[in-house]
Amino acid sequence: MLRKLTLTLCILLVAVVLQAATKEEKRLTTSGVVMEEILNVPENIPQDLLEKAECIVVIPSVRKAAFIFGGSYGRGAMVCRTGQEFHGPWGAPAMYALEGGSFGFQIGGQATDVVLLVMNRKGADSLLDSKVKLGGGASVAAGPKGRDAQAATDAYMGAEILSYSRSRGLFAGVSLQGSTLRPDNDASGRIYGRKITAREIVLGNQVAIPATGRHLVGVLQKGAPRNQSDHASTN
Repeated sequence: MLRKLTLTLCILLVAVVLQAATKEEKRLTTSGVVMEEILNVPENIPQDLLEKAECIVVIPSVRKAAFIFGGSYGRGAMVCRTGQEFHGPWGAPAMYALEGGSFGFQIGGQATDVVLLVMNRKGADSLLDSKVKLGGGASVAAGPKGRDAQAATDAYMGAEILSYSRSRGLFAGVSLQGSTLRPDNDASGRIYGRKITAREIVLGNQVAIPATGRHLVGVLQKGAPRNQSDHASTN
């Protein structure tokens, strides 16, 4: 009887683990679809900003948390350029969680896709180890849109992170002041099949891109294959 009970519990545990892994894999696949769709609309992220970003975070379907007044939550992935100075091709994705205050951009409870451009080494470092408050531990600004937009202004280039949202077909910069962003290492562990941190994924250069992350990485590699930042090695 005890052996049967133990076997049943083991089967249930495996089922739960597989279900969680499948959920994370779907989220990673969806992140690639969202990024591709955003880059294919006319008025999207300016090309010069995309080419200067060290990392990009994609959080599909951010939703309001009914149990927290004004709160929102979302899960997605961060992809960084490889190499200690972020000058290489786009690398393996690490899973991330966006949480916190009212974002002020959701319409009638509509789920919203969020894209964050991490513009320098300081911004990337702040995101690799622990929860960061946007606007506190890392400076954030609503990003300009349009490939022909004049983006290189002090207001934009002074921010470590530029933020965008897409809801009901509308794409725009959005303020995420007061929200938090953190590595979701448990989710990353389910993707890679072992305990692993965001820093190990991003800077270790020893992690293969999982099958479900290839679309996202491929979209970024096609859209911005080279780092055009002139400050990647100094910030």
